[in-house]
Amino acid sequence: MDEKDIQLKRREEEEQATRERARILNLPYLDTRDFEEDIPLTPDLLTKEQMHRDYIIPLQKGGGEDHFQFMVTSQTPRSVILKMHQDYTDDGEKADFFLISNSAYKAFMLRYDPPREVHYDDIKIAGEGDSETITSVSQTLAMVSTEKVFDFLIDQADKLGASDIHIENMRSEIRIRMRVDGILHPVANIDKDRYRIFMGELSSRANISTATNKPQSGHMQTEIHRDGSTHILNIRVETIPTMYGQDAVLRLFNFDETLLNLDLLGLSKEERATIDEIISHPRGLVLMVGPTGSGKSTTLYSMLNALNTSDRKIITLEDPIEYGITGISQIPVNTNSGGSFAEGLRSVLRLDPDVVMVGEIRDADTAKTAIQASITGHLVLSTFHANSTSAAFSRMIDLIGVNPIFASSIRLIVAQRLIRKLSDSKAPRPATEAEASYIREVFKDTSRELLTGIDLDNITLYDPVPNEQNPFGFSGRTVIMEQLVVSDDIQAFIRGDIDDVNAKQIEQTAKKHGMLTLEQKGVLAVLKGETTLEEVSRVI
Repeated sequence: MDEKDIQLKRREEEEQATRERARILNLPYLDTRDFEEDIPLTPDLLTKEQMHRDYIIPLQKGGGEDHFQFMVTSQTPRSVILKMHQDYTDDGEKADFFLISNSAYKAFMLRYDPPREVHYDDIKIAGEGDSETITSVSQTLAMVSTEKVFDFLIDQADKLGASDIHIENMRSEIRIRMRVDGILHPVANIDKDRYRIFMGELSSRANISTATNKPQSGHMQTEIHRDGSTHILNIRVETIPTMYGQDAVLRLFNFDETLLNLDLLGLSKEERATIDEIISHPRGLVLMVGPTGSGKSTTLYSMLNALNTSDRKIITLEDPIEYGITGISQIPVNTNSGGSFAEGLRSVLRLDPDVVMVGEIRDADTAKTAIQASITGHLVLSTFHANSTSAAFSRMIDLIGVNPIFASSIRLIVAQRLIRKLSDSKAPRPATEAEASYIREVFKDTSRELLTGIDLDNITLYDPVPNEQNPFGFSGRTVIMEQLVVSDDIQAFIRGDIDDVNAKQIEQTAKKHGMLTLEQKGVLAVLKGETTLEEVSRVI
């Protein structure tokens, strides 16, 4: 039985109960289902306030000008019916009363008094020390109706382009912050009562408990309707008990396959060519490294989309699944309940995949299984926690030891960060002597071929200029990417041909082969006027 059938059955049961109630009250029963949506209204007989207060609806004028009909419910006070009957009789008129169900009453009231569409002020991000904006947004949230406060926050976060909503318990109030372009901004403070409403709605939608004293993970989806279009927002929910209650973080993912595209990542021609060349091979291991929120998943999914053709079998193992992609078999792995990537990977390899994506390599077993898969005819993509590409090699060697098979399997490691881009209102200025000295030091051993168009003798930098659209002078983020293509010299480190392997040695060797580090890529973005040295320093 579907939802519509269930609703019809419930309405029928309610009408039967109302018919029985009418017999007890000695009132004629009226079934309005056939006409409650289209019968003409008679709005001048009663005020909306009276209809709400006394649960009474004017039906129509009867057979003559002095004949009136009203619909009442079991909640209508008997004294109201008697008084109205007496008043109409005293005036030489006639009034009939019919008992209707509560559902019928609600249907008529939606026509007599339709809910007003309320438009609340958009949430604004507060600047440093801007208590007035926080107070204003807090007041707006206090006015949003109980059942809409949750959806309003999510809609506003999506409108601002926020990646996270942080709900944090403090001693006397709840602080709400949103992460926009990688920076956490205070938004509002709400009282504890509103927070309980919010958490109640969150627990219902994300299937988490408000009573537990353990960290929880949940997931939900919601549709966002804006400017005539609709998109689905994937929301990962994490809660943890704190001194004053459960804190919650909602991570927002725009569920739009068209955005998972290598062309939209802002890669240079050289960076794109390197990725295209590596993933075109039928086997090998590609690792994405970087901290949480650095865009690793988006880049990995964009690679998968580029590989997603009808002649390839692609399987992913994820904890949790962040984006659903048509044409790819995606398998959730619940590591909190005993599942493991290594076990899942061994299972999916029996399904004859061409490409496998493993959400994260966390242990030696998963690492060795992924390496084995990558040398037996599979292209394996995964993420790994490390600060840089060279550090990833050192960490992997610490994890699995010196491993000649790893040397022949790993083809590319990509480290990336997301940095805020300056808006068009940016202001140029000459670099200070200290800034120029630092920039020249960053590129002192770099080939001039890699610095085409860059003048290190006359350096111009740009400062952010706030405006109404971009109160911090930044607009959006872009990727800076460090790509380490595994050469024979790099393989020598992994095979154990070189004693005392460390990340610095690996990095120096890679730089001799033309690799630009994250710091160098960030400073290049500064020299191109895309961002600031302070932003690069903050991120890297």
